[in-house]
Amino acid sequence: MSRDLDVRREIDLPAAPGDVWTAITAGTAAWMFPTGMDAGAPPEGGPVTTWDPPHRLVIRTESPDGTFNALDYLIEARDGGTAHLRYVHSGILAEEWADQYDAVGPHTDFYLHTLGQYLEHFNGRPVTYVGQPSYGINGPDAAGGPQAMDTLRAALGVGADGAVGDEVHAVLGDAGRLDGVVDYLTAEFIGVRAADGLYRFFGRNHFGGVVGMSAHRFDAQVDAGAVEGALKAWLDGLYA
Repeated sequence: MSRDLDVRREIDLPAAPGDVWTAITAGTAAWMFPTGMDAGAPPEGGPVTTWDPPHRLVIRTESPDGTFNALDYLIEARDGGTAHLRYVHSGILAEEWADQYDAVGPHTDFYLHTLGQYLEHFNGRPVTYVGQPSYGINGPDAAGGPQAMDTLRAALGVGADGAVGDEVHAVLGDAGRLDGVVDYLTAEFIGVRAADGLYRFFGRNHFGGVVGMSAHRFDAQVDAGAVEGALKAWLDGLYA
């Protein structure tokens, strides 16, 4: 059966509305995954129904079966050169996506947090997204077990009593070292901020999938394909 979706969030962001607008429309690779949008104008033939920079963006896609998916961003200026974002993700999920309903809210919280981390620590820097569009890098089937996130936490050195602000020093196989701090931590997600980027780990085993990850590298010299391959090999090795 199809299912109604209505996820609403509000978040204060440490950047001016114009910077938030750019991050949402042109810089999504810096905090979510690439969408191919351009901050200067809505994409031709695209699903943008409202384009009012730097205040409001609405994207809506519809399917012949009557289902739809809509994202509504409302950006308001705040004192001190900051901004407030009101975000609504609404729609009617098609039958094959209805089982992912419980995953939408937690993923939204993680993505919006990452947006804030980008604006606070890397605003305006060129970015290379490492991973496949919309899902990043998935682990193997064995990464779908109920204890799969425990395996990942152990590899990162994030114990059961870990907390935001803890240091992380881990070796990600041929992808090299990850030295940073935990900036987000729940049972389902781990965020690590390093000097060169944001590393995001997704416990999608909690939602019927497998543990995965993505990286947002603020380093113009990075070879995304090579790093993705190395991180995929590292994930596969964890669950071998």
